[in-house]
Amino acid sequence: MNAPLQPSPSGATKSPLTVLIAAPRGFCAGVDRAIEIVEKSLERYGAPVYVRHEIVHNKYVVDQLRDKGAIFVEELDEVPDDAPVVFSAHGVPKAVPAEAERRGLDYLDATCPLVSKVHRQAERQIEKGRHIIFVGHDGHPEVIGTMGQVPEGMMTLVETVEDVANLEIPSDDQLAFLTQTTLSVDDTADIINALKQRYPDIVGPKAEDICYATSNRQAAVKEIAPESDLVLVIGAGNSSNSLRLVEVSERCGTPAMLIRRAADIDPMWLTNIKTLGLTAGASAPESLVREVIDRLSEIRQVEEHTLVTTEEKMVFKLPRQLLD
Repeated sequence: MNAPLQPSPSGATKSPLTVLIAAPRGFCAGVDRAIEIVEKSLERYGAPVYVRHEIVHNKYVVDQLRDKGAIFVEELDEVPDDAPVVFSAHGVPKAVPAEAERRGLDYLDATCPLVSKVHRQAERQIEKGRHIIFVGHDGHPEVIGTMGQVPEGMMTLVETVEDVANLEIPSDDQLAFLTQTTLSVDDTADIINALKQRYPDIVGPKAEDICYATSNRQAAVKEIAPESDLVLVIGAGNSSNSLRLVEVSERCGTPAMLIRRAADIDPMWLTNIKTLGLTAGASAPESLVREVIDRLSEIRQVEEHTLVTTEEKMVFKLPRQLLD
């Protein structure tokens, strides 16, 4: 594998460019479901439909839904009393649906079912009297939503192995751990190992909380990165799973760049690049992948190769309000 060289003054070369496209990539079942909930809510109730927080972390998707009549807000007090509201795929604290019910709002919960599973696990651990150590990224909506499922002070957030070493929780406390669904598989394994070493009796979920789509997309990047000189990841800067894909490539020794869409590509990036890896985060639509390939084809002659590491067939049901 050759690292990309500095661009020459003459610009990108015109030699053929091999593009290795990761599969699976892009939309996961939870994102598909969340977007469909907003679209079907618009059909059922008519515009506008309010959405608390970005439904998924992708500006292109959000703008498309906004054009159809969705109004995105950060808090429920921005939603009129007679308007329907959708909660984002990342999940919300318990206080949010409670406030919606108090106000009599017609709300639909687009929380990814795999995130909801973590919420239920948190509730069960609290019922058993355990303090929860939650592995996640501070400030991420999923972390805020999950920590909001339990009484204040009953969950402690850690982001790194160093955070585990600095915990002041006594070793004889009843403890459990849970994780955000969109973390680095490798980093999370290191943190969980550190937790188990420090707290040998700590209890964890029977199956890991990192979702199938996150794991699959990281595994796919591990396959294409060693064969590539550069990897492009289509996704948003606030998308945890997209940022993790960049990190996975870099750990494989291949430089990676996060782009929102084709317009972000600088032709000079492709100077001396023979093989380019391409993937997309779980909230990036396939249309952006094709847009990027079209843009690459304008710069160089492209030879596409898709590398399939697994097949995904997961589908999640819509809320019952939309099934009547």
